[in-house]
Amino acid sequence: MGFTSGSSAGMRSSFGSFFWFLVFFCAAFLRSGEGFYLPGSYPHQYIVGSDLSVKVNSLTSIETEIPFRYYSLPFCRPREGIKDSAENLGELLMGDRIENSPYLFKMFTNETNVFVCQMNSLSTDDFNLLKKRIDEMYQVNVILENLPAIRYTKKDDFVLRWTGYPIGVKASNNAYYVFNHLKFNVLVHKYEETNVARVVGSTGDAADVIQTSEKSRSGKAGWMVVGFEVVPCSVLHNPEKTKNLKMYDKYPAKIQCDPTTVAMKVNENQPIAFTYEVTFIESDIKWPSRWDAYLKMEGAKVHWFSILNSLMVIAFLAGIVLVILLRTVRRDLNRYEELDKESQAQMNEELSGWKLVVGDVFRAPSHPMLLCVMVGDGVQILGMAVVTIFFAALGFMSPASRGTLVTGMLFFYLILGIAAGYVAVRMWKTIKGGDHSGWVAVSWRVACFFPGIAFLILTTLNFLLWGSHSTGAIPISLFIVLLLLWFCISLPLTLAGGFLGAKASHIEFPVRTNQIPREIPQQKYPSWLLVIGAGTLPFGTLFIELFFIMSSLWMGRVYYVFGFLLIVMILLVVVCAEVSLVLTYMHLCVEDWQWWWKSFFSSGSVAIYIFLYSINYLIFDLKSLSGPVSATLYLGYSLFMVTAIMLATGTVGFISSFCFVHYLFSSVKLD
Repeated sequence: MGFTSGSSAGMRSSFGSFFWFLVFFCAAFLRSGEGFYLPGSYPHQYIVGSDLSVKVNSLTSIETEIPFRYYSLPFCRPREGIKDSAENLGELLMGDRIENSPYLFKMFTNETNVFVCQMNSLSTDDFNLLKKRIDEMYQVNVILENLPAIRYTKKDDFVLRWTGYPIGVKASNNAYYVFNHLKFNVLVHKYEETNVARVVGSTGDAADVIQTSEKSRSGKAGWMVVGFEVVPCSVLHNPEKTKNLKMYDKYPAKIQCDPTTVAMKVNENQPIAFTYEVTFIESDIKWPSRWDAYLKMEGAKVHWFSILNSLMVIAFLAGIVLVILLRTVRRDLNRYEELDKESQAQMNEELSGWKLVVGDVFRAPSHPMLLCVMVGDGVQILGMAVVTIFFAALGFMSPASRGTLVTGMLFFYLILGIAAGYVAVRMWKTIKGGDHSGWVAVSWRVACFFPGIAFLILTTLNFLLWGSHSTGAIPISLFIVLLLLWFCISLPLTLAGGFLGAKASHIEFPVRTNQIPREIPQQKYPSWLLVIGAGTLPFGTLFIELFFIMSSLWMGRVYYVFGFLLIVMILLVVVCAEVSLVLTYMHLCVEDWQWWWKSFFSSGSVAIYIFLYSINYLIFDLKSLSGPVSATLYLGYSLFMVTAIMLATGTVGFISSFCFVHYLFSSVKLD
């Protein structure tokens, strides 16, 4: 068979195009590690003097991991009353509660000594609550134009970046001081064109085409907010000068903001006055780059080289294991087929163990329905993770769009219920030899197994958050919405997938199963010990990335290197498949034909090491975590996470082992 010169040229051209597509595709993913995102939202431009509204988010702390509403503390209320901002499903699930604030700016209008309000006296309850929140190191999170306020501090020769600012501090003399004066710096960039601007964004915060407003067309320059900084100060105000002031009046004396000193001591039945100042600074930062200050990662080169080094080492080892395994199996098959029947029988007794279990290798496992249900749920979770990370790597779920990542995960999980039902029912039909009876029960269990576990864990944790009056608690209305999504979307789609799986042809086994099961020889060591130990190799592919993910979840850091995460996930899938395949082959070689569950847990056991790592992270990295409620929340969310990981990785191992065993025994010539 040959090709003409024209077809060869066409092949080379197609291959070249495909090659450059792969190069561009990989570059885009790696570029996402530098904050590359596709456009996601329209930037806003303001003329000089336009109102800018500052919003406040939930109070957060890495000491407790329990968020609270901003107005749960004795802070100034807006003149027009407290109003909630529209929030998506992901923001509500993450505990964000964005509300308006009394801070009001005017574009490019510097203001100083602006009086907000005075809390005439602190009640005993407010006084104790304020001290408690200061002890727990709670941070105030203010937002302007979707940008969280960033705070810079110096330690030795290093400049540290923080989002938000602390409520107050506790001095060495056990006195409490509150930050009651805020110095805001707003970085703005002048709108560059008069009609239409084309901007390709890097954080999902830009737009392809930006239409100018009528006011800008009239000749007045528009400005865009590209940075938001805050400097908190503790200033002692004179109560006599503030008692007759109204909101937004000028404080009669000049306020000196020195962040290195504190003066406003918190005492019971003592008034506290709140003031602020704002300075607008023209910046060279353009709209697409305004999130760069938040996405900077210390030791980025170390992070990249560590990830790449781990990927290369694991890929190299996994490739060696795969090559050795394939060569060994192929050599056995070739030698087996070259011998006559008598020599084959002698070879079976002397050399190979896996061919002796030919009549038992496809014997139905114990609890087959549970296995099918777990595999179906694993397919759903794995598909959700891959699709979500893929779109996040392309920039559609950037950190600039709060809640979109969680919302996307929930959406893809619901849609992939059809795949879960199909895989589970078809596997059930295969184990039953083509009999699809009971497919409805399998589909129901698939739709309820993992969501039921998640519902149990999250409901228990939610009661703890409700008891703490935290914004992290899921409201009753949202609970009802989640239940409706579960029973009105996920369940019907899973049943539809199960119906398709019941109608699909089952996978025929290449060999017949004996009526009497073969006795498994006694092993020198427990086979489950090897299964549990196999999880160390998949864990080695992700433990570095796991640290950054845990830091993002529990230390308030922004995680955005979804390109690297996608590569790590692909490598994790490959390693899980190969580890399970190798262990299945080893069990068959020692005449252990009960490989079904072992293939699942040989790769699924990585969840054990992730949970142990979570405990290690709690002890050594979150050692300041205070209170049993916070520790219970951490362990509960970690248990939920490792359950999902166990189902996903176990499914990869089982499917790879099933395909390998089917291929292996279909290649053997039998009488």
